[in-house]
Amino acid sequence: MARQFIYHMAGLNKAYGTKKVLENIHLSFYPDAKIGILGPNGAGKSTILKIMAGIDKEWSGEAWLAEGATVGYLAQEPALDANKTVFENVMEGVAAKTAIIERYN
Repeated sequence: MARQFIYHMAGLNKAYGTKKVLENIHLSFYPDAKIGILGPNGAGKSTILKIMAGIDKEWSGEAWLAEGATVGYLAQEPALDANKTVFENVMEGVAAKTAIIERYN
């Protein structure tokens, strides 16, 4: 039985104005693949991850996630409330998990 890709990208292009960031990208992943994306600043590493996560939808080409699969994405620069302490920001981020744990205590 042939293995099916969990994620696939073909001929993907992305530009910010006239600056091409990604050009004719082709990649595919099997389930349980471990990947790394390397490149200099401005090469499009974060952009390709945002496209894969479905956050960035302004591109051309083909990109799809297998039916039933999910993608998690942790922003490189999280949105923090400047009026809160670091601890308060962290607690806000884990509030849903904390509520589940407290429900079972």
